[in-house]
Amino acid sequence: MKAFLQLVRAPAALTVIGDTVAGAAAAGRPLRGRRLLLPLSSASFYWAGMALNDWADRKLDAVERPERPIPSGRVSPDQALAVAGGLTAAGLGLARAAGGRDTLTVAVPLAAAVWAYDTYLKKTPAGPAGMAACRALDVLMGAGASGARAALPSAMAVGGHTYGVTALSRGEVHGASPRTARAAFAGTVATAATSIIGARTWRDRLAALAFSGAYSGLVGRAQYGATQDPSAPTVKAATMAGIHGMVPLQAALAARRGSLLGAVAVAAALPVARRLAKKVSPT
Repeated sequence: MKAFLQLVRAPAALTVIGDTVAGAAAAGRPLRGRRLLLPLSSASFYWAGMALNDWADRKLDAVERPERPIPSGRVSPDQALAVAGGLTAAGLGLARAAGGRDTLTVAVPLAAAVWAYDTYLKKTPAGPAGMAACRALDVLMGAGASGARAALPSAMAVGGHTYGVTALSRGEVHGASPRTARAAFAGTVATAATSIIGARTWRDRLAALAFSGAYSGLVGRAQYGATQDPSAPTVKAATMAGIHGMVPLQAALAARRGSLLGAVAVAAALPVARRLAKKVSPT
């Protein structure tokens, strides 16, 4: 069981469940009733992507990260692929149950984007854009096809952050270029600034500002460190901070659209995710 938890980076799913909360808030469709299944759908897609990632990278991991479940022999390639397929089907099923065709219209492209990224795009220059598309679509899934236009700014904010984190994460093993680190840091500053735009009331604005400040402190500080020292350990720490930074960013995006309760619920996942990251690495 531990090997499979490591395969899917199980605790890291806590950083993705807020995507649909942010999307739902942006579209004015709070998660209630069956729509509460949407965060579970997001988690299923995330876990599927992690399993598929290790299946696709099994030969490279045998050289660079032999401790991972597949190269260490604790999980076979066929088992990893089966897990990825099963979790993708679960994600689609949960999306269908949560919002019918309106949600499934976004969930199907999301599933396709996850598989395209892990099996092909990741190793190309389009890799960061492919990963950004996955997270942007996840936000839009919270809004559904009918609310996608209203949720587009929030989706772009999460997608932009994801792009920077993904580009920087390519230096986890051998280090990154100073230029990449500076670009990721600049993107974080821009995302923090835009995450408070569009607040409806002063209360929403203050709440969004508080969560945006937490996002800036967590991610910006780590990425600034990478601009000064883009070595592999520093980049890995910045990547982990970028993953965890998704949570306060999602909370800021939810708060600015009036969903303070949703923002607080999302933010509560951060300390749990950081604590569990000490047991199962999210990277």
